Amino acid sequence: MHRLQHLANRSLIARVFDQSPALVRTKARETSCLVQSIRLKTQGAVEQYGQKRFSTAEATVVLRENGKTREKTLTMGTLNPQVKAVEYAVRGPIVTKAGDIERGLQQGQKHPFTEVIKANIGDSHAMGQKPITFLRQVVALCSFPELLDSSSFPEDAKQRARRILQGCGGQSLGSYSASQGVDCIRQDVAVYIEQRDKGVPADWDNIYLTTGASDGIVSILKMLVSGQGRSRSGVMIPIPQYPLYSAAISEMEAVQINYYLDEDNCWALDINELHRAYQAAKEHCHPRVICIINPGNPTGQVQSKKCIEEVLHFAYEENLFVMSDEVYQDNVYSPDCQFHSFKKVLYEMGPEYFNTVELASFHSTSKGYSGECGFRGGYMEVLNLDLEVKAQLVKLLSIRLCPPVSGQAAMDVIVNPPLPHEPSYLQFHKEKSAVLGALAEKAQMTEQILNTVPGIKCNPVQGAMYAFPRIFIPPRAFVSLLQSLGMSPDMMYCLRLLEETGICLVPGSGFGQREGTYHFRMTILPTTEKLKVLLEKLRDFHIKFLKEYAPLEEPKRSEDDTQEALKQFR
Repeated sequence: MHRLQHLANRSLIARVFDQSPALVRTKARETSCLVQSIRLKTQGAVEQYGQKRFSTAEATVVLRENGKTREKTLTMGTLNPQVKAVEYAVRGPIVTKAGDIERGLQQGQKHPFTEVIKANIGDSHAMGQKPITFLRQVVALCSFPELLDSSSFPEDAKQRARRILQGCGGQSLGSYSASQGVDCIRQDVAVYIEQRDKGVPADWDNIYLTTGASDGIVSILKMLVSGQGRSRSGVMIPIPQYPLYSAAISEMEAVQINYYLDEDNCWALDINELHRAYQAAKEHCHPRVICIINPGNPTGQVQSKKCIEEVLHFAYEENLFVMSDEVYQDNVYSPDCQFHSFKKVLYEMGPEYFNTVELASFHSTSKGYSGECGFRGGYMEVLNLDLEVKAQLVKLLSIRLCPPVSGQAAMDVIVNPPLPHEPSYLQFHKEKSAVLGALAEKAQMTEQILNTVPGIKCNPVQGAMYAFPRIFIPPRAFVSLLQSLGMSPDMMYCLRLLEETGICLVPGSGFGQREGTYHFRMTILPTTEKLKVLLEKLRDFHIKFLKEYAPLEEPKRSEDDTQEALKQFR
């Protein structure tokens, strides 16, 4: 009872200090009287329990003699500066604004649209994708083993669930696993990699299960960052990049080394650009690692085998650790492209490369055809790690005890799906093909429709889940924007797009881009019908935007071209 009384008093006082200083003094006096009244009413009960002094102090506003409240220990002034330096555009201010608008719509606020279309993040299920039945069946059986006696579940799902549970402590998904993950799941990952790479050997002792791919990426970066001044570790990352990399580099006080992808060549990786970036960085840091995202996020390109060979040779020559982010390896849509794992290419380059280049490759449950972001399942394979360093990696991973075991189970289904002779194969194959087929169609539709809009240029979406089109923002918009708002032009563009259409995209400045160019990233994950609505609204907004800041000669041609492109996907 007395605790509730105390909380009520604190709530009254908190409201006082939301007011102006003059009003605070008046309200403080009033509140002091109110608190005194409360104190007198409760004094008898307090004395009964011998806690008069304690409870009176607890129920009274703690004020210094000078009228100031006790200072907080953690403020923006004392906050770790590396935390303040971290930026993560995928969930940045545009997304926060979208959430506010969405809540306003639910409360009856009026906007020129009826819903917010969130195309800012690669969250497949949030965009309406249905779960893969077999994956959910196995995880359900692992979570509630009593279902193993049910005839509603196929035998191949039960077999996998039993095997996973046998690898868990107490045969329960609720127990901790080893820090590297459940052994039998790590073994399944190794078999999957060996089959994917057409016989290239995989040792399950090099497999580490992770909390999504992000956990593995951050763990490896932690191992690599050291030194001070010019010896501080430098991390080479592609620009545009996924903001996880720049955020982790900032948090660790490493040195970010940008190498720019070639937008005019479908975002290809140019080996000459790697040499330029490396040589420039050597003047102020020690480049130690190169990161590659393939297929690309946010750019959607699929790197050729020749390109990968050049990267690996470059890493070999410059003694760089290679981090290959391959979470979109199942998301390849262009018939002219094929996914090549860095490990397989490294193996084919011969023993001198395969036995020496340090390589960490990453995969996840969140992308591909499953889109199971919430399970936070993933793995990394780490090759050619020094044995003593390997022990240090296990120690580092042990700090977080283990990845979610339910996510490990989900990862097992992805690397150990139904085989053609098993009862779940036909349904699994049908669902997987439907997801990937729909994504391929939406990738083509997005590219084609965006390229009908004047002032927008979109490269082919060869893979992954995103388009990263370049947008023309007239110079007149820069002046009014930068003088009045003080934000980047593409941030202003995306903010206005959200406020006028309800479409939530991420400005290209959040991923990095060449100076003087502007982009946005959008997912291709909304349903086909909703994606058509999004693209039509985007077209209309962009034409209106250009009319406002620059003359546009033939807007009608764009509308006709867009409608013609849409007809192909009806």
